[in-house]
Amino acid sequence: MKIYTDKNVFEAVQERIKFAFENFDNIYVSFSGGKDSGLLLNMVLEYKRKHNITKKIGVFHQDFEAQYQLTTDYVAKMFEENIDDIEPYWVCLPMGSRCAVSNYQMYWYPWDDEKPELWVREMPKQPYIINLQNNPFEFYKYKMAQEDLYAEFGKWYANHHEGKTICLLGIRADESINRYRAYANTRKTLMKNSQWTTKMSKNFYNAYPLYDWSTKDVWVANGKFGYEYNKIYDLYYKAGLSINQMRVSSPYHENAKESLNLYRVLEPAIWAKVVSRVNGANFAAMYGNTKLMGVGKITLPKGHTWRSYVKFLLATLPDSIRANYVAKFKTSIKFWWKKGGVVNDDALEELEKCNYRIRHNGRSGYSKDKDRILFLGTPDDTDDIKSTIDIPSWKRMAICILKNDHLCKYMGFAQTKKQTQREKELIEKYKSL
Repeated sequence: MKIYTDKNVFEAVQERIKFAFENFDNIYVSFSGGKDSGLLLNMVLEYKRKHNITKKIGVFHQDFEAQYQLTTDYVAKMFEENIDDIEPYWVCLPMGSRCAVSNYQMYWYPWDDEKPELWVREMPKQPYIINLQNNPFEFYKYKMAQEDLYAEFGKWYANHHEGKTICLLGIRADESINRYRAYANTRKTLMKNSQWTTKMSKNFYNAYPLYDWSTKDVWVANGKFGYEYNKIYDLYYKAGLSINQMRVSSPYHENAKESLNLYRVLEPAIWAKVVSRVNGANFAAMYGNTKLMGVGKITLPKGHTWRSYVKFLLATLPDSIRANYVAKFKTSIKFWWKKGGVVNDDALEELEKCNYRIRHNGRSGYSKDKDRILFLGTPDDTDDIKSTIDIPSWKRMAICILKNDHLCKYMGFAQTKKQTQREKELIEKYKSL
């Protein structure tokens, strides 16, 4: 385990859990069924019992329908064996979930009540399951975006419990830059100067007690303390995955599509349902780890420039999907042509050495000691720039399309409020398809 000057990460988490119980009236854990949230839930319950805390903790599980049976078994076991200590919220409501395995669907809808014959598995039958028949959430809108349901639940939970509320999430900073930002953001409001907390609204905070843990730390803790965990990880290990490749998420999610084909090997009984549930899933299962899906070294088809290849790829897409990409590509081009962005010193040196058509456009508002760099035209590719990928190019646009990266995260985009509203409008417009 990672060691600080006076403690290891396990001891540090005990202090953070203690902080949560001492400073908040209500605690709930966001539990996905994966290794990180499972470890966190185990540690919170252990602390609660060790210190004879009688008040129950909330446990929120957002069920995405298409998952391994072992994941369902683990979630059910954690709920059932700890039912006396928890407020259970196992949510099986129709919701719009991002789809990265199809050029024809930006979203798919777990628990779509209009298409129950396509469900990968039957609706769970525990009495505390939340579905359309017993939904207590007044904020819920039919087939609302999965991220919105998650965010609104936190506000709902805080509003329905007196005092201050904290949601504990099992996210670790070393998993992605976005998760690191959730912890490191210097503009957020903290609880008593604790950087691992984030104020979300009045009397409601998110917290990341595992932010400094490594994947190895998680498994050391599970082994040393005998915590219950999702046994799908044992099968992942037998299938040859490294501990850093093992993920429990929707098989159609952008972070899981490369391992979609594992369903064929690890759970053949539901394989046909998984690949028929979403248009394009079978193709992604076969080619999800190849250059056909934007993975590995991408080669340019003969006779094309990257610019012409982007135009070719766009022409193959449905109108609404094509319009989404075109809007984002135009935004990127306008930004780099009209305003400019900051690049690191090594990248700037390479750009100048390789004679890219750039010019300086004044100091940046974010990095006061650096200039904004304008591009006088978008490069076809930037393969000769080795120090960064954060340079605009037609090749990056092509890879976004090949990856079914509808948000264009590969180009550095994050979802804006306007895009969120547009997403809601699209979900409403196409929810019956």
